[in-house]
Amino acid sequence: MKKYNIPFFALLLFLISFQTDKPAYQIFDAAGKKSSYKSILEKAQESDIILFGESHNNPIIHWLQIELTKDLFKQLSQNTSEDQSNAKNKKIIKNNLILGAEMFESDNQTILDEYLNDIITEKNFEAEARLWNNYKTDYKPLLEFAKENNLVFVATNIPRRYASLVSKKGLISLDSLTDDAKRFMMPLPVEVDLKMPAYANMLKMMGVHSTSDDGKVNEGAANFAYAQAVKDATMAFRINEYYQKSIQDKPKNSIFLHFNGSYHSDNYESIVYYLKAHNPNLKIMTITAADQKELESLEKSGVADFAIVTPLSMTKTY
Repeated sequence: MKKYNIPFFALLLFLISFQTDKPAYQIFDAAGKKSSYKSILEKAQESDIILFGESHNNPIIHWLQIELTKDLFKQLSQNTSEDQSNAKNKKIIKNNLILGAEMFESDNQTILDEYLNDIITEKNFEAEARLWNNYKTDYKPLLEFAKENNLVFVATNIPRRYASLVSKKGLISLDSLTDDAKRFMMPLPVEVDLKMPAYANMLKMMGVHSTSDDGKVNEGAANFAYAQAVKDATMAFRINEYYQKSIQDKPKNSIFLHFNGSYHSDNYESIVYYLKAHNPNLKIMTITAADQKELESLEKSGVADFAIVTPLSMTKTY
């Protein structure tokens, strides 16, 4: 009877199964080296602000967002228990994870707070809060986790009507707003550097020149980039505002986890730029999302502290 080399046969089976495996994602660090979710969680705990850049319709990214939220909450809860047991006055120290998202506009903060605090019903909240079409599949789990665990959830984005106003009439149009309206955005005036790659590339993607023949900025093209910038600046302002309030009350265990489209934080620009303008000492961690045909290597490194790469064939939520 022919004898088989069992260890070799087992190795062969392993290699065959590995080759036919279907990994859902691969994580890379800023240098393009393969990394892990554990590394993301560890670095997140050392950060003040985490900007979790997403592809809005990617189910794997949304799953990892809620997983990171849960794990950060758990870790901060453990730290809080230790602080409380060691504290002389034994005051109750609440878990200080703050959540926030581009997908909620700042003038809906009151509605958001009322829902989180059981003042209004879910039906009323969903009817009045101008929610994204994929709210129920992609963002509701985050909001419900905040509700269940008494966490602050910040509506960080500028109201879309004001971003639209800027895209049509430019930054100067914001000066005509009432003081009450200006409460929902970054302080004016806001400085925008159209040479920043994030905005310069937007103009290129539009297929228009950012400058005219005489070297002046093309107003229509500039307004498109300005509209993006006021979103970035408002998100940065509100993130910093709530983070600073948090550390004043409870200096330890304060982390702001923010969810936004990757473009709003890629290359350490946009939201990151405006956050650094408020406080250059903030420890900001960024995550980006990317689709690739192959997951073995990262096609573009240096975009964020971590890149979560999913297959191009991944199904979408819309």
